[in-house]
Amino acid sequence: MALAIGGTGAGGRRRRRARRGGAINEINMTPFIDVMLVLLIIFMVAAPLMTVGVPLDLPQTKAAALNVDQKPITLSIRQTGQVFLAESELKDEEIVAKLGEAAKGGQDERVFVRGDRKVDYGRVAQVMAIVTAGGFKRVALVTEPDRK
Repeated sequence: MALAIGGTGAGGRRRRRARRGGAINEINMTPFIDVMLVLLIIFMVAAPLMTVGVPLDLPQTKAAALNVDQKPITLSIRQTGQVFLAESELKDEEIVAKLGEAAKGGQDERVFVRGDRKVDYGRVAQVMAIVTAGGFKRVALVTEPDRK
């Protein structure tokens, strides 16, 4: 009787065992998904806070909102009478020049004027007159919808 030495097994082939502590060739997606969900939540919360403009107390009206294809140029007038384009303050002499730089579509670009509720009506009319005298014909006032 002969014994097979060397562990060749019954069929004469060596059996290999898989190493248990070896490298895994699959990517673990769980941490990636966790990070992406956290970023999604952060951006969803932060997006409404990223509106550009000067904080104003706009008057309320029952007028319906306009359907606008592109984002208009917005001038803001504070209660003190200061005029802003986005967040930069403008003097009356600079308004037309800065609007011309910001207008991609030339003087056919829509210009919105946002006036604080407590700003003098004459100041709003004065700014609108400066804009229309500069060649911009599509000038509109911005109000908030009536909450009643």
